[in-house]
Amino acid sequence: MRPRTWVLVLAALFAVLQLANVTGRDTPDTRNYLSYALSLSGESKRGAASATIDYVCAGKASVARRDQSVDVVRFHRADPTRRVADTCREREWRQVEPRLAAGQTAGHTVPYMSERFMRIFEVRPGYPVVLVPFIAVFGVTWGVWAASVAITVAGGVLVFLILRTLAVPVPLALAGQALYYVLPSGTTAMRPMTEGLLMALTLAAVWGCALVLRAGRRRAGLLLVGVSLPALFAVKHSQALFLGLCLAAAAVLISLRRRARGRAPDRDVLALGAVGAAGVLFTMALTRLLHYPSEMDSLQDLLTNHFALPDREHPWPDFWRLQGNFWVEWLRRQAWQPLFVAALGAGAWGALRRGGSVGVFVVAAAFTGVLTQAGHPDINIWGERLIVLAWLLPVVGLPLLLEPVVRARVPLPEQGRPDRAPATG
Repeated sequence: MRPRTWVLVLAALFAVLQLANVTGRDTPDTRNYLSYALSLSGESKRGAASATIDYVCAGKASVARRDQSVDVVRFHRADPTRRVADTCREREWRQVEPRLAAGQTAGHTVPYMSERFMRIFEVRPGYPVVLVPFIAVFGVTWGVWAASVAITVAGGVLVFLILRTLAVPVPLALAGQALYYVLPSGTTAMRPMTEGLLMALTLAAVWGCALVLRAGRRRAGLLLVGVSLPALFAVKHSQALFLGLCLAAAAVLISLRRRARGRAPDRDVLALGAVGAAGVLFTMALTRLLHYPSEMDSLQDLLTNHFALPDREHPWPDFWRLQGNFWVEWLRRQAWQPLFVAALGAGAWGALRRGGSVGVFVVAAAFTGVLTQAGHPDINIWGERLIVLAWLLPVVGLPLLLEPVVRARVPLPEQGRPDRAPATG
C-alpha cells in the first residue's frame, strides 16, 4: 500500500478505538468551551446551559455506570445512571441558575463562575469555532467526539509529514504517528479542551520549519509558520506568545552556534526567527489592544482559587515560592515514575543528533509545554495536561533516534524518500 493509505489506516484504527469512550472525557473547562460553541451556533444562554449540562451529566453517569459494573462490592446493585445524572444536573443548575437570574449573561460562555474568571475563556474563540460545524452536523455528543477525533488525527498526520520531510523512512514516520496517538499526547488531544488543537497547530509550525530548512520550500514553510501563530492566538494567546518566543530563541541559538564555528548565519533560520519574533510582537500588541486578561489576572486566578478568595496584595513572591515548590515536587514524582523524563531525554537526543537545525526547532516547540506548566504551577491539574506539549519531543525525536539502528538491521525501502540534507546546523 502507498504511504498515504497506511496513514489513513492508522487514523481510522485510532478513530475506531475511540468509540470505546464517546462520553466521559470532559473536564470542568469543557463546559466553557462547549457552551461557547453552542452560543456561536445561535443557542440562547439558557439553551446553551441546558445542552452543556446534559452533555456533562450524561458523561458522569456513563462513567459511574461503568465503574460500578466492575466494583467488586457494588457490581450487582441497580444501574446508577439516572441517579447520577439527576444529581449532576441539580448541582450544575445550582451553579448556573442564580447567575442567569442575576443577569450575568454577557459573552458567549454559560456563567458557571464569576465574570472575571469567565473572561479568560471568552478570549479563546478558536476551539469553540472548530466545534460549531461538528455540533451542527452530528449533535452535541457525537459532534464533540468527532471534533476530538479529527483534531487528534490531524496531529498524528502532521507528525508523519514532519518526519517524512526530515527524510525518515515511511515505517518510522508511521511509528511517529502511532506514538502521537498512544502516548499522553493522543489521550489529552481527545479531551474536549484546547490542548489537542494547540498541539496540532504547534506541529503545523514545526512542519513549516522543516519545509523551509530541509525541503527547500521557503515560501510555503514561512507561510505555514506565519499562519499557525495567529491561529494559536485565537485558541490560546499565551501559546502563540510562547511558541513565537521559542522559535526566535531557537534561531538565535543556531545562529550563534554557526558563528562560533566560523560560518555565517543561515538566512532561512533567521527568517524563521523573524517570523517567531513577529508573532511575539503581534501577540503582545493585540492582547493589549483587545484588553485581554493580563498576566496579573492569570496570577491572581492561580493564587485565589479562580478568584474565590481576595486578591493577593503582593502575588509575585508567593508565585515564585510556589514555583520552586512545584518543580521540586514534580521532579520527585518523575524520579518515582521516570518514563516521561526518559522519553524527553531520548527524544531530545534524537531530534538534536539526527534532525539538525530542524531538531532545535522541535525542541523549542516542545519547550512551550514547560513554559505553560511554569505559568500555572498547579500539581493537582489532571494528567499533567499543561505540559503535554512536551510529549511532542519524543513523538518526533524517537523515530529520528531509531532510524540508524533500524537501517542497520532492516533494509528499508527508499522509494519516495526526499533527499536528506546535512543533519548539522
